Amino acid sequence: MYIATVPNRHSPPAILLRESFREGSQVRTRTLATLTSWAPERIEALHRALKGEFDGLSGDLPPTCGPIFAVLFVLKQLADRLGLTRVLGKGRRAKLALFLVLVRIAAQGSRLSAVRWAANHAVAETLGLGRFDEDDLSVAWDALAPRQAQIEETLYRVLRRQTGQSPTVVLYDVTSSYCEGECNALAAFGYNRDKKAGKAQIVIGLVTTGYGEP
Repeated sequence: MYIATVPNRHSPPAILLRESFREGSQVRTRTLATLTSWAPERIEALHRALKGEFDGLSGDLPPTCGPIFAVLFVLKQLADRLGLTRVLGKGRRAKLALFLVLVRIAAQGSRLSAVRWAANHAVAETLGLGRFDEDDLSVAWDALAPRQAQIEETLYRVLRRQTGQSPTVVLYDVTSSYCEGECNALAAFGYNRDKKAGKAQIVIGLVTTGYGEP
């Protein structure tokens, strides 16, 4: 068996898997499969297999797993639909801010845990982000504060444009979390539900439309 490329006058060349065989005193050829629609790397793998490059492999190679893709991809699509991706911008800091929002939904935790989470997920492929650490995330998060009102106003306009009306039902929830360090202007001491003595805490609120859109 071999792979042949056959010219075609009115379309791209056809890539065929063929076999030569003898019929009496003549050598004939027959086509076993059409490979034109195959990905180039798949065709190359078959070509190498036909050449015998994989002969002798036991098949007991340890399995390998690439980065997890689906969860971040789905969240990115939702962020695009809501207009969040556009309002945050296209720069690296904007992408880091978007990652912080999405990872908060996918896996609640600290910024350090977010960096560890990113190591196993397709952050580069989905968001176009290279390597980063918790300090990079902190800088991106701090840069959002001066833009809060502008971001909220833009998202509201996107919602009005998508639905054609202002939201008539508003859902909200409030929770609190303790803070590490002493330099958070929004944190204060008080009753701590997490039982973290000596830790200031911050109250966090989430407001959405009746459809659950923030």
